[in-house]
Amino acid sequence: MKCFSAQYILTNSGPPLKRAVITTDDDGTIVSIKKTNGNLEESQSVSFYNGIIIPGFVNCHSHLELSHMKDLIPENKGLGDFIEQIRSKRIAEPDYIKEKSIIADKDIYKEGIQICADICNTADTFEIKKKSRIKYINLIEVFGIDPEKYRNRINEINIVEEASEKAGLPYYPVPHSVYSVSIPLFRALKEKSINNRITSIHFMETKGEEIFLRDHSGTLVESYRTTGLLPDNLQTPLSHSDAILNEVTRSGNLILVHNTFADRITISEVMARGNTYWCLCPASNIYIEGRIPSVEMMISMGCEIVIGTDSLASNKKLSLLSELKILQEHIPSLGIEELVRWSTINGARALGEEEDYGKIEPGMKPGLLLLQDVDLQNFKLLPESRVTRLI
Repeated sequence: MKCFSAQYILTNSGPPLKRAVITTDDDGTIVSIKKTNGNLEESQSVSFYNGIIIPGFVNCHSHLELSHMKDLIPENKGLGDFIEQIRSKRIAEPDYIKEKSIIADKDIYKEGIQICADICNTADTFEIKKKSRIKYINLIEVFGIDPEKYRNRINEINIVEEASEKAGLPYYPVPHSVYSVSIPLFRALKEKSINNRITSIHFMETKGEEIFLRDHSGTLVESYRTTGLLPDNLQTPLSHSDAILNEVTRSGNLILVHNTFADRITISEVMARGNTYWCLCPASNIYIEGRIPSVEMMISMGCEIVIGTDSLASNKKLSLLSELKILQEHIPSLGIEELVRWSTINGARALGEEEDYGKIEPGMKPGLLLLQDVDLQNFKLLPESRVTRLI
């Protein structure tokens, strides 16, 4: 048995608890939470910390297999250029990809991530995930803009799915984005993913997406043309809303990733689907497009927000705390309680894992983190705030 206490504990099951005592089994399972009304009696068996104890983080969007691409792509060049750079620079020696992915996996565990939804185009990281202390959910991603080649794309992800199953890792087939999947491929994938518990899609990451869908022009078309991937016959959804409501499976939860250019009309239309979560990756958005989504608008519209780190191809550090600091810097009205809720219990719900993760309750095994160097009076993060894993 281990006992932990701190100035405050955020359980996600009620208001903050002042100097309560959490007792866990040696394997990290929560045994009990004892309220003290702030009057903690000194005890040698209780480890007390000056900070805030929270559940382990839930990362709703990452690309572990791109960890070897740190600092390879220039910042603020826009999504079209970023995609071209990914295509031309992601190929590397398997041992190098493995080495960098192992380092990244250890780093994100140290940063407090307990469970992670990870985008996969290959099986390069599966053995790492199988041995990891993090629970990974593989989102096997398909893309292909040529309507004539949709069967090839489905066959390719079938191979990755078989490898995920062999490794004992949960997985779901998902589309990459509205602008990178042809109508025939969307429909084949919709049939294939009819029983998905989770689906995710990169969504409204750049203004160019809307232009591309409207009249097949703009920077994304130029990117396809430059890389020789522009087909003679483009068949794409009419809009982002059309894609979500008509071309993506209605089963399970849907995670819309990035939302940098999401607008009120689109949000309102898409929310008719239900079971939809809006994933923010602000560091990546700034890296690629130089801006973050209209978060205050999303809050006002009742969006269920979750947090992701994206990849080291578009981020300096895979840290959910860093993402939360960026959000608070841009939106000072945000406080620790709301930010922690987005990055823990909301994420657990989005991944269908709220029975085990995201809350500090007896019987659960969410991991325990300590937020230190925070403004305890105003419940705000500070530039120097840091996270330490307790269990």
